[in-house]
Amino acid sequence: MIPETASLDLKLRSLKLPSFVSQRAEVAARAEREGWSFERFLATLVETEAADRQRRKITRLLRQSSLPPDKTLATLKLELLPTSIRRMLPTLCDGGFVDKAENLLAFGLPGRGKTHLVAAIGHELVMRGFSVLFVAAYALVQRLLVSRKTFALEKALKDLDSYDVVIIDDIGYIQQDRDEMEVLFTFLSERYERRSVIITSNLVFSQWDKIFKDPMTTAAAIDRIVHHATILEMPGPSIRENEALERVRAQSTSPAQP
Repeated sequence: MIPETASLDLKLRSLKLPSFVSQRAEVAARAEREGWSFERFLATLVETEAADRQRRKITRLLRQSSLPPDKTLATLKLELLPTSIRRMLPTLCDGGFVDKAENLLAFGLPGRGKTHLVAAIGHELVMRGFSVLFVAAYALVQRLLVSRKTFALEKALKDLDSYDVVIIDDIGYIQQDRDEMEVLFTFLSERYERRSVIITSNLVFSQWDKIFKDPMTTAAAIDRIVHHATILEMPGPSIRENEALERVRAQSTSPAQP
């Protein structure tokens, strides 16, 4: 015969309450020592289970996101961002724009920190329970092209639709091929007013005909993206170039090794 406590643990596991199982004995001992009511004992276990479940969810979302692990808010050099972006950053990280299926666009020349900025926002969104996918534009397009060739484009779009936010990095670097343009336009159209996209680009809108080729398609794509969107402009010098120069200066001023 299964002991009563073991039987209880089995039932709790079957209900998918692992934290109840792991914490029950410890919380019960504390409750007995301190004379807790049954309601307080149960509430403590429920709170523990909820907190652990949230931690497990965030761990899973981070693993699925493909976000660069080093590009977080903690490593973002806020002093290098334009003042307007620094002011907006807390609101963007809260994720209100995701709840409203709005978009976020970051424009700037290479090396201005666009990728780090949107990845940091992506990390913060995950911490708030949003599902995020970070993907380079060329990789997303290739994924959709392969799916179309195997008659699985609908499934691929459905899989992508499971993410609250898709971060498309470096949209200006995809090849200028009509098939690529078509699947990218299809993806953006599918998410219009239903799911959010975050896009980085070194090309301003007037240059997006290089991506979508056809003027009408370009206009339609821009219209869908900017209809509900926040636009971040990142001017200034290249952060990567400045960091490289700083490393060179540091090496040149450091004492020679004996």
